[in-house]
Amino acid sequence: MKKGLSIVINIILFAIILLLAWMVVKSIQAPIKFNNEQKARESKVVERLIDIRNAEVLYKNTYSKYTNNFDSLIDFCQNAEIPIVNIIPDPTDTTFTRTINDTIGFVKVMDSVRGGRDNFNIHDIKWVPFSEPRQQYELEAGFIKRNGIDIPVFEARTPYEVYLATPGAAFNEKEWKQRRDNAKAEKESINRYAGMKVGSMEEASTDGNWEKL
Repeated sequence: MKKGLSIVINIILFAIILLLAWMVVKSIQAPIKFNNEQKARESKVVERLIDIRNAEVLYKNTYSKYTNNFDSLIDFCQNAEIPIVNIIPDPTDTTFTRTINDTIGFVKVMDSVRGGRDNFNIHDIKWVPFSEPRQQYELEAGFIKRNGIDIPVFEARTPYEVYLATPGAAFNEKEWKQRRDNAKAEKESINRYAGMKVGSMEEASTDGNWEKL
């Protein structure tokens, strides 16, 4: 074999080895990068679900029910106040079971939901981060009957297809969709919601599904 041809073959083989090595590294890094991107987005999605939960609980404490209407929830947060109650034992009660509830002031609902954040905008509460075009959280509210009693419940949720709609920087459309579909199939195979949600329309719970992992 001529020396020149041998060099060419060696160069081609080396290039093939480099290509295969790159493909192996990419196949290993791809799920890691997808998981990191998914977790980063879900942290923002969860922040807003927690805000929705806080607002809904205060709404229920005021009206004895939850709401499935974001406009009503936002209006409540902007304009309503909740009492600050001082609870002390009744000094005349020898059974130590009665209390005296004394309202000592009021605090705006907005202040409770805001939690000291300067950049908080109550109108953003209904929008799912990273959704393009912008989409709202799905919001339901109603009652379930337990032992003959109507129990108020609510659920706010958003699926993978909404906040994982657009690919991360390291992926093209096809690769990203395949990773997202795989993640969805994995959740559905164990009968879990493929997305993030808080509350439940089937049980009296205000837990988020990220808190049940």
